Amino acid sequence: MALKSTVWKVALTVSDLDRSHFADYSLTVAQHPSETSERVMLRLLAFALHASEDLRFGKGISTDDEPALWEIDPAGVIRLWIELGLPDESRLRKACGRSGRVVLLAYGGRAVDLWREQNRSALARLNNFSMLQVSPEDCAKLVKLAQRNMQLSWTIQEGLVYIGEDSVRVEALDAP
Repeated sequence: MALKSTVWKVALTVSDLDRSHFADYSLTVAQHPSETSERVMLRLLAFALHASEDLRFGKGISTDDEPALWEIDPAGVIRLWIELGLPDESRLRKACGRSGRVVLLAYGGRAVDLWREQNRSALARLNNFSMLQVSPEDCAKLVKLAQRNMQLSWTIQEGLVYIGEDSVRVEALDAP
């Protein structure tokens, strides 16, 4: 018998002072059986950082031809492709060819630095690619918030995401 996805219900209020974007979102997020709560929370963080009316979650980990999140305009053009973790460079290259902009939200501590160094020359050729990094400490802060039913209010300003009395730093890394 196959394991079923866990459904998360999220009421998310985004106040993005950097982009002047202020909105409320009612989200239903499916957690794949092999997906951690850390990754679900990072998908929510990626959503908040790039929130728009056209931003959607992909089908999930088990789908190779879709990202974690993407923004597709009404004409079907992919404007934004968001990946999480440390994907294969070829996946990012393919995404850059299909989308106007590709963002990687990297996490994993020291492994991010190693991955970045290994892929430096290949990533440097991707002109519509950018990378953000979340530290293990900030991932832990997000995981503490994780519940199947959540009401989150996040304020974004100058690379910080304020969550109540705490904050999570999202470091923008120069593309290699």
